[in-house]
Amino acid sequence: MPSLSSRLQLSDLFLRRRLLRPPPWLLGWTASISSLKVAWRKDPLLDAAIDRDKRWRLCSRVVREVLNEPGQTIPLRYLEKRRERLRLPVHVKTFLARYPNLFDLHLAPIKSRQAPVPFLRPSPCLRSFLDLDARLRSLHEPLALAKLCKLLMMSRHRALPAEKLLNAKRDFGLPDDLLCSLVPRHPHLLRLVHAAGDRPFLELVSWEDDYAKSVIERRAEEEAQLTGVLMRPNFDVRLPPGFFLRKEMREWTRDWLELPYVSPYADTSGLHPASPEMEKRSVGVLHEVLSLTLLKRMAVPIIGKFSEEFRLSNAFANAFTRHPGIFYVSLKGGIKTAMLREAYDRGDLVDRDPLLEIKDRFVEILDEGHKVYLERINTKREAMQKDLELMASKNAELPDDEEESAETKQPLIIGQIAYLASEANSLPCEQYTSLGGHFFCNESICSPVLRTDLISSQYTAN
Repeated sequence: MPSLSSRLQLSDLFLRRRLLRPPPWLLGWTASISSLKVAWRKDPLLDAAIDRDKRWRLCSRVVREVLNEPGQTIPLRYLEKRRERLRLPVHVKTFLARYPNLFDLHLAPIKSRQAPVPFLRPSPCLRSFLDLDARLRSLHEPLALAKLCKLLMMSRHRALPAEKLLNAKRDFGLPDDLLCSLVPRHPHLLRLVHAAGDRPFLELVSWEDDYAKSVIERRAEEEAQLTGVLMRPNFDVRLPPGFFLRKEMREWTRDWLELPYVSPYADTSGLHPASPEMEKRSVGVLHEVLSLTLLKRMAVPIIGKFSEEFRLSNAFANAFTRHPGIFYVSLKGGIKTAMLREAYDRGDLVDRDPLLEIKDRFVEILDEGHKVYLERINTKREAMQKDLELMASKNAELPDDEEESAETKQPLIIGQIAYLASEANSLPCEQYTSLGGHFFCNESICSPVLRTDLISSQYTAN
């Protein structure tokens, strides 16, 4: 057993080693962060929020495709050929039948001295919506300008490639022609420059202190005004029900939240890339970027396009899963989408962006058109059912003669069924399942071919 003096010497040596140990970020603090693993867990409510917008995004792509054509008109067959690029799962005719109030069909020749073919053009309802869209964007232009300035102020050199901004413009609610409309109207804040290789950049002209406050900092100021107590800016951590962190991860998260908040608009050129402060700044940038989007979510690959300008590491996407109380990563649609947990309450947006009024109105138009589509289906279904009942009653009154049944009755029923099939030619094929027949669908608005032998046998057997 070592003596007391030996134990004191060992204790003194251990204490000196601890005191002389360099800071953890000088020993590769990045490795310790990357070693922290949090199991991904599906959130059905947040996934459902993405599913609800699937129809809106699909219809928006088709509408933009038509509006980008010269004269805002396109031959129907041309649009049919672009189905794969538009990711349209049905034929164009089916799409037009489901949403009849989006486009009008008219006949016109593609070239002179050619036969006229069907063309698509925006309907009066869609043109009215486009006018509303222009008015709302003009009304909320200061909000779009603030978002654009904030993105530039978070970047390393206060400039962003114009190509990257155009790829992400719809996520932030920026106008499609922002380089031609929004930028020239505000020369005191924005400027379009051309760098080497004729690559255009959007540059910030002057710094605005009003824009240099993050959502977290503004929230802390609002709470301080309400309570009269100075609040420290920090992230709002909301773990989903039933989600638990391991002990070491809980302790790391607790210590990390105690660090001072680093604003995404602050100059962080002096921070070490592997320091915990830099991790806090990176999470703050990701939080601010998602807060500026319309739906408080964004595809991870699109965020990755700005990693160099925002000084994010190559493994920045791990921060989304490392902080499950702040972010959620959805895998819906075969793509990773980062979402802000605090922005949703049971799958519904809490603080809605004013520009979402445009989306809401477009969804109303889609609902109105789909309602008309369903009413047409129900009307034709009822008419078919009445005709079938009338056929059955007439066939029951025919004389039951064995010699005539094979020669007279069979062709009569086949002719009646063929008449019904021609009358209901515009019904979708799934509406014929209740008739006990089979069908083939090779057009968007199906032209059903009923198997008359099966149906007629049901009546001849009576």
